[in-house]
Amino acid sequence: MDAETVYSSAYSPDPRSARDVLAFVLTPIEAFAPAGNADELEAVAALLGSAKLEAVKRWYDLSAASARS
Repeated sequence: MDAETVYSSAYSPDPRSARDVLAFVLTPIEAFAPAGNADELEAVAALLGSAKLEAVKRWYDLSAASARS
């Protein structure tokens, strides 16, 4: 069975931009699961939870590296 694409977008946030990272982190999961059924929301929450943590980590790492240089 082929994997199902949960979400796709042409938008590519800048990992160095606090505004882009904050917008992604604060976007409710319902924006990524428009059907809103419980199974879909649970799956999206699981996927986005780690993605949001990674986005903040990358922003912090890039911001700290920029401050050191």
